[in-house]
Amino acid sequence: MQKEKKYTFWFATGSQDLYGEKTLREVEEHSKKIIESLNASGRLPFELILKPTLIDSASIRKCFNDANIDENCAGVITWMHTFSPAKMWIHGLQEYRKPLLHLHTQFNREIPWDTIDMDYMNTNQSAHGDREYGHIVSRMGIERKVVAGHWGDEEVQNKIGSWMRSAIGVIESSHIRVLRVADNMRNVAVTEGDKVEAEIKLGWEIDAYNISDIADYVKEVSDADAEQLIDEYYSSYNIILDGRDPKKFRNHVKKQAQIEIGFRKFLIERNYHAIVTHFDMLGNLEQLPGLAIQRLMAEGYGFGAEGDWKTAAMVRLMKLMTRGIPYAKGTSFMEDYTYNLVPGKEAILQSHMLEVCPSIAETKPSIRVTPLSMGNREDPARLVFTSKPGKGIACSLIDLGNRFRLIVNNVTSLKQENHMPNLPVATALWRPEPGLLAGAEAWILAGGAHHTAFSLDLTAEQMGDWAAMMGIECIFIDNDTTIRNLKNELRWNEAAYK
Repeated sequence: MQKEKKYTFWFATGSQDLYGEKTLREVEEHSKKIIESLNASGRLPFELILKPTLIDSASIRKCFNDANIDENCAGVITWMHTFSPAKMWIHGLQEYRKPLLHLHTQFNREIPWDTIDMDYMNTNQSAHGDREYGHIVSRMGIERKVVAGHWGDEEVQNKIGSWMRSAIGVIESSHIRVLRVADNMRNVAVTEGDKVEAEIKLGWEIDAYNISDIADYVKEVSDADAEQLIDEYYSSYNIILDGRDPKKFRNHVKKQAQIEIGFRKFLIERNYHAIVTHFDMLGNLEQLPGLAIQRLMAEGYGFGAEGDWKTAAMVRLMKLMTRGIPYAKGTSFMEDYTYNLVPGKEAILQSHMLEVCPSIAETKPSIRVTPLSMGNREDPARLVFTSKPGKGIACSLIDLGNRFRLIVNNVTSLKQENHMPNLPVATALWRPEPGLLAGAEAWILAGGAHHTAFSLDLTAEQMGDWAAMMGIECIFIDNDTTIRNLKNELRWNEAAYK
């Protein structure tokens, strides 16, 4: 895996020299106190760095261009402490290429009613300056996040921190490289797409290799290395033999250990961050990758089944966006399987043949070896578990021919009370908003896929912010969704992109 970059965000305060040096010193002092407080709040996942107060076109232009070339700078947060004439922001904004947040705040929470005078008014006029600045950003058609409120409020700080994770998704998107070791499943439409347009629009590199290329790496794995990894498996997970001979069971598990080692080496040597496989194109592999893929996902690699490179990249992206979240609940590749339509208990059972990330597991996963009807190979080993309960999102990126559309559905992962002894795969059981029937109807109308990138840590707002910064359409399905309004939204969007 790539080493994690130490990203930072820049804080740029806008002003001008109309009010003299004393006012500019006060502006700088206020900005410094705000940054110190925000960094000490514990609510920002990345450090804010204060830049010198911007008072003219030259300083603004330099700040934005310096941000462009600083590899560790993931975005700029701007705030107009005083009146900052907007024309002087034009050239800097034109040349800026990274995420932008406009913090609409002011230093003092309350107006000093008894002492307020014109000096105070001239210095503390964010209500004026931010509107002037906001106008030019809107006129130039530049995407940005606007957060309004006092900088000391928990809600404001949380919004800034949330946006930072979306911004990381934008920066990291251009570094995602997807390894395709199998083609798209024959005759399947939704998992395919325009790979060239994906690189132009999203920055993703999607490259194909023969399955034999990676199978050779698996074949070269030594018995000693495989056995060492198997020992790690046996100490990390429960073992369910299902009546199998322990030696034969271990031999099945060994094949997954070899696949994991070989795949990881191939990914690292060629600098790939996500991988797709297909059960119908396994070449010399003796098993469909199951346990191996699950563990690679747990490390942060993206995955998509049946050649689904879009979902593989989305899983990788969302894992990057969740790095460092305290007590993270997990992010995984997932697929819609079957419905429970009992009134009051409506839900969708989610799973896949093998490849569900153990980061979402509620309890310690178990290794099972059972037959697989597809793939025409020996019985593969896989991790089985049920998902943690909690609020989450299911995301589907689809290619509509003339544009990409991201569909984001709020879901509730339910605690699974029913034991399913004959189902040897990891599962999640969730209820989509605004309910199973309306949610499913909305998903289908929007063109959502059966594969999703599922996260218990990210929010719909964060994914919407990412989509907006990437310049792609985003459809939200949540408790505010009605089929009538959704149909209208889809029509409006279709007209906008013609």
